Amino acid sequence: MEAKTDDRVHFSDRLAAAIRRRRNPVLVGLDPRAEQLPAGLAPSGRASRAEWAAAYARFCTLIVDVVAPLVPAVKPQAACFEQLGAPGMQALAEVIAHARLRGLLVVVDGKRNDIGSTATAYADGFLGSESAWGADALTVSPYLGDDSLRPFVDVAQARGCGLFILVKTSNPGGGQFQDLIADGLPLYRHVGRHVERLAFETAGVVGYGAVGAVVGATFPEQLAELRGEMPHAWLLVPGFGSQGGTARNVAGAFDTAGLGAVINNSRGIIFAHARPEFAERFGAARWQEAVEAATREMIQQLHAETTAGKL
Repeated sequence: MEAKTDDRVHFSDRLAAAIRRRRNPVLVGLDPRAEQLPAGLAPSGRASRAEWAAAYARFCTLIVDVVAPLVPAVKPQAACFEQLGAPGMQALAEVIAHARLRGLLVVVDGKRNDIGSTATAYADGFLGSESAWGADALTVSPYLGDDSLRPFVDVAQARGCGLFILVKTSNPGGGQFQDLIADGLPLYRHVGRHVERLAFETAGVVGYGAVGAVVGATFPEQLAELRGEMPHAWLLVPGFGSQGGTARNVAGAFDTAGLGAVINNSRGIIFAHARPEFAERFGAARWQEAVEAATREMIQQLHAETTAGKL
């Protein structure tokens, strides 16, 4: 078992070190869903929220045990746990603690934001070993402007943690607002320029900042465009796998050394036992083997199609 991650070191440098250690930028999304749990893990009958929360915690910690030797980080989806109330939040805490104990960086996908002291409370609650949750990074919405982001940046810097700000999301409807033109540029590019300023201000030794951006794999041209406009920002790239993104689609997210991005895959890995190519080989009973196979497959694809192969 690996040592717990040390959040006193700059987040960007910790992330770069973890990617180099595992020689890949795969971020495994932990999005447990009741209807998709492998047979034997879901509680039977009219289960309580506490029973479902225990099942989610077991499922995710077993995934962590499989992927910890393979990847640098995991990304629990807070909503999947929050829907179960207090037992779900306890399960989330258990999953985060287990992942950190196994040496993984943990990005909580919470998409939080507010202003002033409330923004500080969100950041204080989620980020670092001094917080209630102990996450290494948090996803944040930029819609309320810079005064809503600064409290997150301040806490992240003080605790050696990171932020990923939504810039160009992977969902089809994201362009409804993100693509609106203001002063001759789409809104997502204005947000990207602001993220780059924050990233530059918070850069670590490796050259990337504590502030990064969420940019979807489903828009590869914009992904490459934003990589060029945000040279100091880590890119968290969702949309790989189940949403249609491929290794070739995300190639533009990386710098020439294979750094600069983490590529998220949730359903395509954690529910790999249900994918046709793995269902026959493993089935539900060997679902952890399917998780490992899907993770290794993604790593191989990224090595073949992107500069991550130089890691």
